[in-house]
Amino acid sequence: PGLVGTILTMTMLIFTALSVTREIERGTMESLLSMPIKPVEVMFGKIIPYVMVGFIQAGLIIGIGVLLFGVPVLGSLTLLGLLTTLFITTNLSIGYTFSTIVQNQLQAMQLSMMFFLPSILLSGFMFPFAGMPVWAQYIGEGLPLTHFIRIVRAIMLKGAAMQNLQYDTIALVALMLFAMTIAVTRFRRTLD
Repeated sequence: PGLVGTILTMTMLIFTALSVTREIERGTMESLLSMPIKPVEVMFGKIIPYVMVGFIQAGLIIGIGVLLFGVPVLGSLTLLGLLTTLFITTNLSIGYTFSTIVQNQLQAMQLSMMFFLPSILLSGFMFPFAGMPVWAQYIGEGLPLTHFIRIVRAIMLKGAAMQNLQYDTIALVALMLFAMTIAVTRFRRTLD
């Protein structure tokens, strides 16, 4: 189940960071912003198609896991879908933030990888979270992948309901809002 989050983290970060950076490099972002729309609307216009792509990816990964490897889905698929959408949006917001920091596509790719590698190592995907040093656990708590892996495992393997997932859901919402706020603020500053 953790593979869903890992693949989504990698692809969503890279897609968004590269997409927005490419628009800025080519000069098409200026023409987008010269239209009578707000920068926030441009941001959501860039994010929404990738939410759909991420949802399709998640569906394929879970489907393959269930059909080929016999991974059980004991919990609600609706809840899993909603929280997967939240996770995808969180990663897209982080990718958008990265695109406001960097100058070109190479830097966007490098920054995405710098975020992705610690996410894999400190999220509990490769190593048990409880067995990590305390400092690594603190860093891991600030990564969206940590919370999503807990959510996916709880829903798919334990049949957990929303009341069992409140901490990780609130953490994902907080990380998403934090990343979106930075992205919108930096995007406006970049335009000025």
